Amino acid sequence: MHLTASEKIRIILKRKNMTVADLAQKTNQSRQNLSNKINRDNFSESDLEKIAQALDCTYNISFTMNDTGEVI
Repeated sequence: MHLTASEKIRIILKRKNMTVADLAQKTNQSRQNLSNKINRDNFSESDLEKIAQALDCTYNISFTMNDTGEVI
């Protein structure tokens, strides 16, 4: 089962007893703007890095080439 970025963020918010408004404040954006991004599951990589930092989490994305095993 693959979770969307929004679903993952909602899970972390719940576990940390935080609201979207709390996260919006920590990422220096309006609650409405962040809510829209969450509802649309529309984040830039920069957004996700800032959210991870605000949630005290590690964010990483990589691709592993199956033929060579190289991680990019």
